Amino acid sequence: MALPDGLLEAVRNYLDITWVDSAGDVKLTGIISRGMKYIDAVAGEACDYTKEDKSKELLLEYCQYVRANALADFQKDYLSELLSLQYQMEVKRYAAEQNAIV
Repeated sequence: MALPDGLLEAVRNYLDITWVDSAGDVKLTGIISRGMKYIDAVAGEACDYTKEDKSKELLLEYCQYVRANALADFQKDYLSELLSLQYQMEVKRYAAEQNAIV
């Protein structure tokens, strides 16, 4: 899965990774890709991780938890935000369906 332009750099910045490490970037790219798939599944559709919104915030936190070997705590700690994203996307889909009907 190709990452959106600038996302790897944004995650590196968020995680305070200031050194150059190509092997680390490969590992981080995998973490980001898995995080995107997870958050997209929660949202019920592909999210735009180039925008500064809830999906990107959750992805950044997901990456932080994975790097800290605390992925098991992510869902528990961010359950309300994950549900909020899920509801937000469902409302967006419902509104689009209603506009298509009219």
